[in-house]
Amino acid sequence: MLRTSRVFQRLSNAQSIHGVLNSLPSPLLCEMIAAAGYDFLILDLEHQLRDGEELMHCLRACEAAGISPWVRLPEVDGKLIGRLLDAGVEAIVLSRVECVEQVVEAQRAAYFPPRGQRGITGGRSTGFGQLALPEYIDLANRLCPIVPMIESAAGLRALPAIVALPDIELVMEGALDLALDLGLGPNPMHPRAWAALQDMATVCRQADVAFCANPRSASQHAHWQAQGIAAWLAGEDRGLLLAALKERLSNLQHPSEAIKNLK
Repeated sequence: MLRTSRVFQRLSNAQSIHGVLNSLPSPLLCEMIAAAGYDFLILDLEHQLRDGEELMHCLRACEAAGISPWVRLPEVDGKLIGRLLDAGVEAIVLSRVECVEQVVEAQRAAYFPPRGQRGITGGRSTGFGQLALPEYIDLANRLCPIVPMIESAAGLRALPAIVALPDIELVMEGALDLALDLGLGPNPMHPRAWAALQDMATVCRQADVAFCANPRSASQHAHWQAQGIAAWLAGEDRGLLLAALKERLSNLQHPSEAIKNLK
């Protein structure tokens, strides 16, 4: 049943939040990431093919385990945004946002009249009738479910107008695609890409909108900590699992090196 977002409540109270991008479709993995202590999980529909039934199982797993289910979309699809919110998705991450009109269109799809154009239904989002429709509409229209992701030079130019929109509480970065768009190749650590991320964070801070950092080195992590960043993305589960498995294998194959690293 629809309720106020614990994640965005933490942000508004200046408390930190931590999330993971989910690229391995698995309800069990959703539960495991929740058990690890993360606050939100972004189920990826931009680069992954997922069927509706599997997605619903992942949503239920997130809800049961106490982690907020978000979904990343490759484009603004008004009907799909409505269906996802009806299903219980807490936030929609819009990849490669490049103009304010994209966000406005997504917000119209996420809100009921008079704020937007979303069609209404009952079902699980109202607790199958436990939440009366007028209360449901009022609550839904007070939430902030659209999260823009900036991944291009056009997105950087549009960011000041995007964060000036009402009900934008969080902006995410996509440094790898940003580096590609800037002609730097697949190098999110390039100095120009890093400078662009810092500019992005500055624009967000000036608008009192949270910036979600995805540090790729210890120095980046220290920088964002010094900036008082509260929203963190740990990366993608696929890469995190591969790195952990490789590290474990290396420690088994070279135990003396592992012991040396612990000293």
